Amino acid sequence: MAKEKGFVTEITPQSEDFSRWYIDVIKKAELMDYSPVRGCIVFRPEGYELWENIQRDLDRRFKETGHRNAYFPMFIPESFFQKEKEHVEGFNPELPWVTEAAGEKLEERLAVRPTSETMFGHMYAKWIQSYRDLPLLINQWANVVRWEKRTLPFLRTSEFLWQEGHTAHETEQEAREETMRMLNVYRDFVQDFLAIPVIMGQKTPSEKFAGAVDTYSIEAMMKDGRAVQAGTSHYLGTNFAVAFDIKFLDRENQLQFCHTTSWGVSTRLIGALIMVHGDDRGLALPPKVAPTQAIMIPIGPPKTRDVVMPRVDELFAQLKQAGVRVRVDDRSDVSPGWKFNEYEMRGVPLRIEIGPRDCENGQAVLVSRITGEKRVVQQANLVEEVERMLEEIHNDMFERAKQFREDNFKSLDTLDEMKAFLENKRGFVEAGWCGSAACEKTVKEETGATSRNIPFEPASHKSTCLVCGEKAEHTVAFARAY
Repeated sequence: MAKEKGFVTEITPQSEDFSRWYIDVIKKAELMDYSPVRGCIVFRPEGYELWENIQRDLDRRFKETGHRNAYFPMFIPESFFQKEKEHVEGFNPELPWVTEAAGEKLEERLAVRPTSETMFGHMYAKWIQSYRDLPLLINQWANVVRWEKRTLPFLRTSEFLWQEGHTAHETEQEAREETMRMLNVYRDFVQDFLAIPVIMGQKTPSEKFAGAVDTYSIEAMMKDGRAVQAGTSHYLGTNFAVAFDIKFLDRENQLQFCHTTSWGVSTRLIGALIMVHGDDRGLALPPKVAPTQAIMIPIGPPKTRDVVMPRVDELFAQLKQAGVRVRVDDRSDVSPGWKFNEYEMRGVPLRIEIGPRDCENGQAVLVSRITGEKRVVQQANLVEEVERMLEEIHNDMFERAKQFREDNFKSLDTLDEMKAFLENKRGFVEAGWCGSAACEKTVKEETGATSRNIPFEPASHKSTCLVCGEKAEHTVAFARAY
């Protein structure tokens, strides 16, 4: 069978080399290509459409929660970074600088945006005067640049696409509510739209965003057991307000500093999508995000084409009108079997086969990319049956990913147990932590795993620290990460 499906044998099996599998898949599925600039990629249409679908659904969710979009410059004066010391120290190794323009040396270096807290802070200080100007809820869709030493397409590149929300509030309570509201938006989106289960929690002090008071994240498990930080939300306190003089007259006519937040997700979600759902046949895309949700493939010898194609065209029009992202592959120079194989590799969730006998019987055959199930349905009910099966595929993908995470999430008590587990298995470890930075550092040095977050809902509550054996202040999810 493998020889017959020669197209797929060109993909390295996940069990043999997961990283090689990943590169094989994103290249063969034409999601991206390498740019001549180190660490940068070109998003090909198949890959960019994934981002467009992500962007469209998230943007809707942001606007439903009262946020509006704006755009800020990508060049940030060096002096802005100096105003928030912890922030610049966090980003300094990754910052590319513009020092010359139009043949002349610049009076002040300009950083190419690694994130926009400082630019937002400068503008918010101009725009906010009174409590009546609050809350200020702005999101930006943009690119950012972080000069990474080690890169991996979609997951970690020198330039990537993202959104960053920045909000200002009267009180700490309001800002903290916003921080958690947006974390919940991310969780709901990643689980409901991308079919990826996540762990919500708070970052440890050493892992929080530079300049934040508290950072919260959603963490996802890839099929090699590594973690991807799928989204973050930060309560910034008054740190940036003090640095950039963002003040307002409160209801008692007293000057106060705003409480601010920031939150973001990026194109690394595409990498997570591939690594959570893909298999040895290639991509497996959840229907809600897939550029093509269903591929229609006419079956039968050339002489039956005049019978089959008119009916295919009619059904195609019905599906399109219902909002299904559907395509027809009526090429005559490749076999149906080759097409089946190709669209499986490209991760199209649903295949629709229609041949001359199907036309006679008023039927069509639906085939799931995930389970391989074949379902014979009536053409008269095709739209409803396709919509039902797409929903089933989405739910099945989520449950499979959730089960995989549960099967590879180990509750352990000691560092030795954790080292043995990570050497022989794959996955996350739930363990106790005393709160000491030294113990957290020891875990990283001896296992290569980092604290992903302190889960809001851990499976168990640990009583002792896995390193020192003292009382555990927190139960933490640890994992090796991208």
